[in-house]
Amino acid sequence: MTSTPSEPERAQAQSAIWQYMAHDSMPDSDILESLPGQAMRRNEFLATSSQIQGTSYGSGENTAVTSAYGSESSSTQPVSDRGGHHPDVFSPTNDSSNDSLATPGHPVTTRRSVESGLEADDDYADGKFQPIKTAITKDTTDHRPKLQTKGSGRMKEDDLFKVLSRRKTNTSDHPGSEITPVVTQEEQAEIERLMSRMFGQNRREQSEEEKTRHVGLIFKNLTVKGLGLGAALQPTLSDPFLGLPRLLSKLFTKGKSASGKPPIRTILNDFTGCVKPGEMLLVLGRPGAGCSTFLKVLANQRFGYESVSGEVTYGGTDAKEMGKNYRGEIVYNPEDDLHYATLSVKNTLSFALKTRTPGKASRNEGESRMDYVREFLRVVSKLFWIEHTLGTKVGNEFVRGVSGGEKKRVSIAEAMITRASTQCWDNSTRGLDASTALEYVESLRTLTNMAHISTSVALYQAGESLYELFDKVVLIDEGRCLYYGSTENAAAYFEGLGFERPARWTTADFLTSVTDPHERKIREGYKDRIPRSAEQFEDAYRKSDAFKSTKDDVRDLEQELEAQRKARLEQQSKATKRKNYTLPFHKQVWECTKRQFLIMFGDQLTLYGKWGGILFQALIVGSLFFNMPKTSAGAFPRGGVIFFLLLFNALLALAELTDAFSSRPIMLKHKAFSFYRPSAYAIAQTVVDLPLVLVQVLLFDIVVYFMAGLARTPSQFFISVLILFIQTMSMYSFFRAIGSLVASLDVATRITGVAIQALIVYTGYLIPPQKMHPWFKWLIWINPVQYGFEALMANEFYNLDIQCVPPNLVPQGPNASAQYQSCTLQGSQQGSTTVRGSDYIRTAFTYERSHLWRNFGIITAFWLFFVFLTMLGMELQKPNAGGGAVTIFKRGQAPKSVEQAIESGDAAVDEEKAGATDVAKFNSEDSSGSDDGKLAKGVARNESVFTYRDVNYTIPYGKGERQLLNNVQGYVRPGKLTALMGASGAGKSTLLNTLAQRINFGVVRGEFLVDGRPLPKSFQRATGFAEQMDVHEPTATVREALQFSARLRQPKEVPIGEKYEYCERIIDLLEMRSIAGATVGKIGEGLNQEQRKRVTIGVELASKPELLLFLDEPTSGLDSGAAFNIVRFLRKLADSGQALLVTIHQPSSVLFEHFDELLLLKSGGRIVYHGPLGKDSRQLINYFESNGAQKCEPSANPAEYMLEAIGAGDPNYKGQDWGDVWASSPEHQERAREIEQMIAERRNAPTNSKTDDNREFAMPLGTQVYAVVTRSFVSYWRTPNYMIGKFVLHVFTGLFNSFTFYHVGNTQIDMQSRLFSVFMTLTISPPLIQQLQPKFLDFRNIYQSREANSKIYSWIALVTGAILPELPYSVLAGTLYFVCWWFPALGRGATPFASGYTWLLLMLFEIYYVGFGQAIAAFAPNELLASILVPLFFLFVVSFCGVVVPYAGLPTFWRSWMYHLSPFTYLLEGFLGAAVHGRPVVCGSNEFARFPPPPNETCESYTQQFIAQAGGYVQTGANGICEFCQYRNGDEFARGFNVFYSHKWRDYGIFFAFCGFNFAIVFFASWLFLGGTKTIKNMFHAKARRKQKELEKNQQVKTQPIEMQPIRKI
Repeated sequence: MTSTPSEPERAQAQSAIWQYMAHDSMPDSDILESLPGQAMRRNEFLATSSQIQGTSYGSGENTAVTSAYGSESSSTQPVSDRGGHHPDVFSPTNDSSNDSLATPGHPVTTRRSVESGLEADDDYADGKFQPIKTAITKDTTDHRPKLQTKGSGRMKEDDLFKVLSRRKTNTSDHPGSEITPVVTQEEQAEIERLMSRMFGQNRREQSEEEKTRHVGLIFKNLTVKGLGLGAALQPTLSDPFLGLPRLLSKLFTKGKSASGKPPIRTILNDFTGCVKPGEMLLVLGRPGAGCSTFLKVLANQRFGYESVSGEVTYGGTDAKEMGKNYRGEIVYNPEDDLHYATLSVKNTLSFALKTRTPGKASRNEGESRMDYVREFLRVVSKLFWIEHTLGTKVGNEFVRGVSGGEKKRVSIAEAMITRASTQCWDNSTRGLDASTALEYVESLRTLTNMAHISTSVALYQAGESLYELFDKVVLIDEGRCLYYGSTENAAAYFEGLGFERPARWTTADFLTSVTDPHERKIREGYKDRIPRSAEQFEDAYRKSDAFKSTKDDVRDLEQELEAQRKARLEQQSKATKRKNYTLPFHKQVWECTKRQFLIMFGDQLTLYGKWGGILFQALIVGSLFFNMPKTSAGAFPRGGVIFFLLLFNALLALAELTDAFSSRPIMLKHKAFSFYRPSAYAIAQTVVDLPLVLVQVLLFDIVVYFMAGLARTPSQFFISVLILFIQTMSMYSFFRAIGSLVASLDVATRITGVAIQALIVYTGYLIPPQKMHPWFKWLIWINPVQYGFEALMANEFYNLDIQCVPPNLVPQGPNASAQYQSCTLQGSQQGSTTVRGSDYIRTAFTYERSHLWRNFGIITAFWLFFVFLTMLGMELQKPNAGGGAVTIFKRGQAPKSVEQAIESGDAAVDEEKAGATDVAKFNSEDSSGSDDGKLAKGVARNESVFTYRDVNYTIPYGKGERQLLNNVQGYVRPGKLTALMGASGAGKSTLLNTLAQRINFGVVRGEFLVDGRPLPKSFQRATGFAEQMDVHEPTATVREALQFSARLRQPKEVPIGEKYEYCERIIDLLEMRSIAGATVGKIGEGLNQEQRKRVTIGVELASKPELLLFLDEPTSGLDSGAAFNIVRFLRKLADSGQALLVTIHQPSSVLFEHFDELLLLKSGGRIVYHGPLGKDSRQLINYFESNGAQKCEPSANPAEYMLEAIGAGDPNYKGQDWGDVWASSPEHQERAREIEQMIAERRNAPTNSKTDDNREFAMPLGTQVYAVVTRSFVSYWRTPNYMIGKFVLHVFTGLFNSFTFYHVGNTQIDMQSRLFSVFMTLTISPPLIQQLQPKFLDFRNIYQSREANSKIYSWIALVTGAILPELPYSVLAGTLYFVCWWFPALGRGATPFASGYTWLLLMLFEIYYVGFGQAIAAFAPNELLASILVPLFFLFVVSFCGVVVPYAGLPTFWRSWMYHLSPFTYLLEGFLGAAVHGRPVVCGSNEFARFPPPPNETCESYTQQFIAQAGGYVQTGANGICEFCQYRNGDEFARGFNVFYSHKWRDYGIFFAFCGFNFAIVFFASWLFLGGTKTIKNMFHAKARRKQKELEKNQQVKTQPIEMQPIRKI
């Protein structure tokens, strides 16, 4: 008998076998299949392993062999491991089939003897195996994830993949047997063989790429610095005006230091370490510690930081060289899963594979590209258990797709496809339940082991099973390294410093806790010896053995990598000199193009909806210009329809902006993954546009062209299609170029607002080129639309003869004859009543038919130039700038130290630490917690008991229904903290929303009682509901958010002072005194995740919930310390008498211990356990163990144990149905009796006024409106970017308009210019509407997400609060526009009345577009649809006002009703009437109609009768020729457009009514959207009416159980 091996020997054996397996030296399954028996196969492997180690196992009959794994006598239970699913150590198993390692007749076979039979296998054709690397230190060998084993029979491939995916499995012999990952040596050999197809030795030997990979990461003295402070003051609208006085004041008080650059702060300070190939590094730290920066810099993403110093090398190559030539080998995976929502999982992964498929020289012999893609996709989809989702869309918040956990696995698979040597993952388990999070990290472990890469992962809440999967850990605080080294030694290191690790705390929680002064526990006698600041921790670490060990590690790895670097240089070829992209550029374009088509057709609803909208608009436009005559009456409208054709297609391209910004993060991720160059993506988008734009153009052009009666010859029609097509393509590329070159959608919108005006005005239609002012005339040469307009006009008019008809035929009368008549149309010849089309366009527009193909070439050149700009912009795009989060304080409300730091700009400040003195009395390390207790007792307590029984919830699904909750029952009692748990998809959040009466879709049935009585009308107001998403008004401070909640939700009988005083108590209870003056903001600019969560809970507590408090995932996304704080607060609340029901993910055993009771659900919404937890969760554990579950180890986390026991999230679970177990258990009967007893007792108790309050809202409507409007005004005041954007757009467009029509004169064309200047004023509204809609939708989203359900205020207050703040700012902006536009352009020489009237009408227009934009938004479910609807509605309204088609030219159908229904009809009449009234018309020389007078008549006598009737004037020109001007004054010109100055006040009144109508629509549409539709349905639904009567009857009796109304989706 051999003695048990020592630890070093065991470590050495583990190292050897790990190295053996990591290099694919396992037998091929086919060879294994031919070997005589399973025992033989196992013995062969073990003997070979021992041979590597230099140990003989021996052979012979009944010979027990011992090795480094243990003695022969040991009952070989699976070796305890750290997660237990990964290849490292095999433990022989004494089972009936294999009781010895060598059986009679089968001597132990060495590796060398087996190899002789392996020539057929490519992997081993050379008869050699990979030598063991010598530079293996203890850190890499003694704590690799080990593999538990158990004998099993031959496995199928599906079983293999289940093992490969590292899922825990419960497929044991009988229910309740111990859960063990079942992995045999044979299975592991099969796994290794299969994975070696992608990452194995054979592929490495075949592949040039694999031979030259940069594996192994080293960083030395890494320091990162960024600009800015940790805190800032809230900007307001006064800043632009008070900025200069404040700066001057600082200069006088502080001298030169007052101005200058923002200070530089150190984000990471002097980090040194290494991550070896096959190692995983866990990055721990609280939010803001610098974890994300650390990962980004390790992944070579250095953009946005002020400086990055120190040395980072990858396989011995420095960061600069890697960034230049080998980008594809380093991957940073952000927290969010970035994928195209409309693409299926298969297409997402196939695309990634196709772009990273190596060349022929780097693939196996005879393996085609498609073989590689198919095989890798098969392996990777099974490995991560996503093969069942391959045909499903990835999805997002708007597109139904795969689940969150599945989306995570798609992200991992995508990263695996990159075969990157260094991978960094940033907090990717956020929002996942414990089992899914474990699967995720296990998948990464598999990937790291198989691909032999360096992986770094930041996790905020890492359970012990997750922690044990890592080799190394780094702890970061305030950008300093507190520890870097082995995961096994980390806890001992901090215990050695004097910190105490509380019982059952996970290692990760303990490590993170030492960085929090309020959370760490200090060992006896160490109080004055422990490090306290991050600097002291860093110093302690640098003096420790751990740091020396890290430096030794780095030195050893450097030597190894130097050898690797030399070998790589020898292997390097021209093909592997640069490895940024696998595919050549043209193939990248091809793959991106195919994917772009799939994305487009994946969202068929949007595509066909867009085409449907185009067809609808085409029919409208076609009917407007229906069958235009080939006479002078049709000449101007003919130009109008051509202009409209161009304009409509150009405006449709605007949607590209939104798309450009929504897809940018995905494109940047793919660029980082080296899938393709961004410029290839830009070209692919353009290629995809070609057929789609052609369809769009044909739809619009065919309908409009033939309805309008444009020239019907094949050549002219196809030329018009060609010009329109190339023009639209150039516009698509133009807007896309803007999107690619600017940083944000807000900036892009401002640019396009002015650009669209320039494109429209300088086309040549609104202002003829000869009338353009020189300072802007150059715009026509850089305006592609102008070239398109000239080409289309020339194409239409060049062979058209225009017959002159009245009113253009002059003079008219009984004595007029053709030879003495002429045409007022430009281009007419003296004495001719027919005008040649070519003369008309030459005279009126200076256009020539000979320019047609020149213009086509110029537009094509513009298109290609814009495509080039797009490519350039995309190539230059960078990810968001790096830097820390910033807390924003309201001026005057920041803690003193913070305000001083901001004012002086000295150094980075942390608002929590700066204000720590404020909360020290609640948080000091040796605090007894008595102050906490006093504060908590001051919180409103309640006595009511909430019970629910037989709760069922079904939703429509496909053609049938799906049940999400199944006969759920339970209770929530005061003073008890109840956890609601279950795996992902079990129905936790669904049940919480159902209990809180927040379900508005599907059908809910069940009994819900408060104190044994039906729910009062005030139930939703009287309960608190802390949402998972932390939705708040971003500009409100913490104090204001709490005060708003208290003011509107506490009963009206409570004085306002008392409400606000209560808020201060809550601020102290939740330890938010230091941030009470900080605005909530958005992530990155505002409060961090934990602070936001505290605000969410505080807002609910401020309302003094009278019944109970619901909390949905209050710890999700928080680090372990923050999660601990939140649960500690909840515990305090429960102890003070609150009733709390909390859903929770990934709780550590410490957090779980705080809960009193548990409601555990399984998939399908069935109860698995409900009842008390007991001390150390003993009652819960006893229940499961007594019903056949495996025994719970003392060190296990009960929260993970129970999920594991019921097979949560395990698709292979074959055990008993724990829902049935619960249903038939005595505990279930006991709970049912308890509920009956509670109902009976509480029903007979005295009525509490709190539960009898039947007011829906606590405060009257007037108070609600006042509070909401006040908050909205504050929000606008604190959003200077929005308001300044609005003012800038008004000023720029006003100046552009005025300088375009600067000092407009009195010629006939000048009268037309006045009309078009007014028309331009109307066109400023679309960009302004696009700007204001997001504000309205943000207000509505906050209301819909949280405030409506809590019954804080009514929808009337919401809409009023959204409308009123817009109005004064719009009036102010309109005044700025008026000053910029009116006086320099149309108002010169105008009467004071005309100026005053125009200002009044313009103010009304400002109010009108606010209502118009908000009415569209009120109907729309999201910003994207709202922005798409704006041009559609705007063009519809503007088409019928008499400008695009003059009143006389409108078809009778539209003229009879739609003309009068268009609000712009009255607006235009008012504006134009005031602009031209009383102004004389003096025709220019090219505007006269010239004709000779009849013999014996003067010009005056000949035209006198006609002029009296039709207007105009005549003068005698050279040679006695009569020169007739069509208009004498502006009023005559206006009459041609059916505009009469005398209607001015009528127009004002009617337009005022339209403004009121718009706001009525806003209210009505908002009511419909927020529940009105359901009310209307119920009114007409007989069944619903009957149920309503039953409900009323039940409420009268107050003893019957109630049933919720069936609610159907709106």
